[in-house]
Order: sequence, then C-alpha cells, then structure tokens
Amino acid sequence: MENQIFELQYALDTFYFLICGALVMWMAAGFAMLEAGLVRAKNTTEILTKNVALFAIACTMYMICGYELMYDGGFFLSGVETTGGIDVAGALAASAENGFDGDSVYSGASDFFFQVVFVATAMSIVSGAVAERMKLWAFLVFAVVMTGFIYPMEGSWTWNGDSVFGLFELDYSDYAGSGIVHMAGAAAALAGVLILGPRKGKYGANGQVNAIPGANLPLATLGTFILWMGWFGFNGGSTLKLGGIAVSNEVANVFMNTNAAASGGLIAALIVARIIFGKADLTMALNGALAGLVAITADPASQSAFVSTIIGAIGGTLVVFSILALDKMKIDDPVGAISVHGTVGIFGVLAVAIFGEASFSGQIVGLLTIFVWVFVTSIIVWLVIKAIMGIRVSEEEEFDGVDISECGMEAYPEFSSK
Repeated sequence: MENQIFELQYALDTFYFLICGALVMWMAAGFAMLEAGLVRAKNTTEILTKNVALFAIACTMYMICGYELMYDGGFFLSGVETTGGIDVAGALAASAENGFDGDSVYSGASDFFFQVVFVATAMSIVSGAVAERMKLWAFLVFAVVMTGFIYPMEGSWTWNGDSVFGLFELDYSDYAGSGIVHMAGAAAALAGVLILGPRKGKYGANGQVNAIPGANLPLATLGTFILWMGWFGFNGGSTLKLGGIAVSNEVANVFMNTNAAASGGLIAALIVARIIFGKADLTMALNGALAGLVAITADPASQSAFVSTIIGAIGGTLVVFSILALDKMKIDDPVGAISVHGTVGIFGVLAVAIFGEASFSGQIVGLLTIFVWVFVTSIIVWLVIKAIMGIRVSEEEEFDGVDISECGMEAYPEFSSK
C-alpha cells in the first residue's frame, strides 16, 4: 500500500512538473512576440531567429554541461531504471542529491526539463535589450557561454546551495528566481548594451531622447499575455511538487498571487504613465504587468493577494522610472528588458525581506554575488567576441535593417518600399 501511494505521488508530481515546464517553455513564444512587436519591422526576422535559436542552444548546452555544473546532474545523466516499477530508494536518493527534500519525488528527466526552460528564459532577456544593432552570430556565441556556464554557476550557489568558490554559503531566499533568473539575465544584457552602444538616432546631441516606436503593438500585447500565462508555470512549478493538501494550497496561493501582482503592476504603470505623459502608454502598461510578475517571483507563496498586488504595483511604478532613467543615461534598451527584469528583479528579492521573513543582509549579499558574477563574466565574454568577430552590424546595415544583412529575408516583404 505504501508503495502504491508513493507511486501515485511520484506520477502526480512528475506530471505537474512537466506541465509547468511546458508553460515556461511557452514563455519563449511570449518573449518572441513581445520583442517582435517592440522592434521596427525591418528587424523582426532577426529578433525571431534569435529567440528560437537561443532556446535550442540553451537546451543543448544545459544538457551538455549546464545541468552538471548547477546540480551535479547525476540523476538526469545516469537515469533511473523504471522498467517493472519505480526504483523508490533510487528516486528518493537522487532527489536528495539534487538539493531537494525527500518529500519531492519526480523523474530526473522532468527535473531537467523544468530547469532547462528557466535557462532559456534568462537568455531571452538578453535578446530584446541588444536588439536592432547586434550581429546574430555574436549573440548566439554569447548564448552558448551564458547557458552552459555563466547561469549554471550562479544557480549552483543559490538553488543548489553550493558555496561560492568554496568561500561562503549564501543566506538567500528566492522562490522562483527574481534574482537568479531575471536579474541575472538583465545583468548580462546590461553588459552587452554598454559595450554595444545605442542605436543610431536614439539620442540627440543635447541629451534629447528620440522615441523609436515598435512595429506591431498587437503582437507585443499578445506576447505579454503569453508571458503572463506562462508565469503560472514559472512560479507554480517552483513548489517542486503537487501531492498533499498543504502543497496544493500553496500552489493555489502562488497562482493567485502571481496574477494579483501582474494586475497591480499593469494598473500602477498605466497610472504613472498617465501622470507623466498625459496619455495611456500601452508599452508602459505591458512592461508594468511584466514588472509585477518579476517582483512577485521571489516570494509568491507566502504573501496575501493584497500584499502581492502592492508588490506588483511597486514594481510597475519602478519600471516606468527605470526606463526613463536609463534613457537619460543613454543606455538604449529597445524593449525595457533591463528595467523589467533587472531593476524590478532587485526589488523583488528585497521585497522578500520587506514583506517576508528573509534578512536584508542575506538578500543583498545574494544579489551582489549574482550581479557581480554575471555582469563581470558577461563583460569579458562580450569583449572577447567583439575582438574575434565583432558584435555590432555596420551603420549601413543598421539603417537598412538587420533582417536582410543577417537573415537574408524580411518579415513583411509585401510592405517593403524596395
């Protein structure tokens, strides 16, 4: 009887893990649509190529070395023999080896699948920030290093509990990755943007900021809704299991709070944009919803719906001011990724100390460790790539659009003026 109950829990937890992983994988479509809508039409094909290619690269690199670096990878790489029944002792032992408590039981393959789509999410953040002027193959080379080494290393210090280079262990709380995934992706993006420079015509000689509107706001809105939906798997799957009344209630709370924070972020960003610009700015509203989602990701389980709405609203407010501040500093981010995932990711991690039980010192040390590691290593990788093959397209190619120079085709050929 005990074996049957265990097998049922094993099946349920594995199935839940896989479904949540599939939802997170669907976020790749959300990033692709959001970014394609917020860039100019002449750069659409290249941004879509980057998003679909980075997902494949992330999955492959995490299989080759990333999972081994982050979780010692033994469970997935060696596998668990299930013919004729589940190896109960092996499953429990492998679960413990991978840094999870003995009550969380699921197949190693499902764990790998759930973790790998998080890697792709972190890399997707970089894509939009460097859009419209980066060489496609330079970006893909960076994706190899980011997904195979940079991200897995900081993940091993945080979610796997390894000591940082053997020096100290982090006292850091981050439920689903406001810092580990989102701020890390933004740090890599910031490093790339600083080396790459702004798009031509974005900033005037007297500090003027020139708006460069996206080509397809319906597509950007669709992308935001896809990301909103996928976030239920992102946060919900981070319970790591479903079996049991207490865990089921926790999952329901996570879903409720995730939705509440996104709503609060959108409303706040819309109101702040109305106050500042005198208009309802759709792009700020979309980024506000995403900011709310990023803000609650560090602690979606223990908060109430009202507090989650407040956390999301603060994130939505922050993202508007962050986008404006980065523009004043001439840091050109076409989709606002650094603000959404970086600025608000930092707030999300600190919110665990403000509204929860984590310590400020532990959260700050964790944030600094992640940021310094990802930013410094990314700077080095970007500079090496720049020295070897260059990272920026020519001025003429940027003017004509990178679709033709990098991909040889246009996304909307029937509307071409040529």
